[in-house]
Amino acid sequence: MRSRFVWACMFGFIFTFPVMGQQSVRAQIGPEYKKWLNEDVRWIMTAQERSDFLKLATADKRDKFVVAFWARRNPNPGHENSFKQEHYRRMAYANEHFAARMPGWLTDRGRIYVVYGPPDRVDSHPEASTEYPFAGPYEIWHYGHVEGVGDGISIKFIDDCHCGAYEQITWPAQN
Repeated sequence: MRSRFVWACMFGFIFTFPVMGQQSVRAQIGPEYKKWLNEDVRWIMTAQERSDFLKLATADKRDKFVVAFWARRNPNPGHENSFKQEHYRRMAYANEHFAARMPGWLTDRGRIYVVYGPPDRVDSHPEASTEYPFAGPYEIWHYGHVEGVGDGISIKFIDDCHCGAYEQITWPAQN
């Protein structure tokens, strides 16, 4: 709950308050583009890319944007896009393993998994804890290195509701 509130405060305005002149364009975006924008690439798209996409007025321009979006992330241009394949594999994994009252990609563990991939190690504590600040089951995900973030990264998640909806409570702590 805590991290979801923080995320909503930090990023909710992006989805709620359109930049001037974008409201009419947004209304014209078809469901396939809305899904791509708000689900498929939600965690990996930059704010500038999102803004640029929302300014596009035609389906042809949006299609070209989508192609260019994936091409920029292709580690091996001219060949099959392994980044795109891995991204959708992570989305599927998150949906299968982290769903809890919402699709797995939308949970805190799902978001971290989609963006940073599988942790190098997970300390899982499926039973309720008396150790502060943990009141319920919790997990600590450890990453040796996260590009653009650092080394020795630990991210803690807690399941306060005992319903499988682990919420992120730290970001990111270096060991």
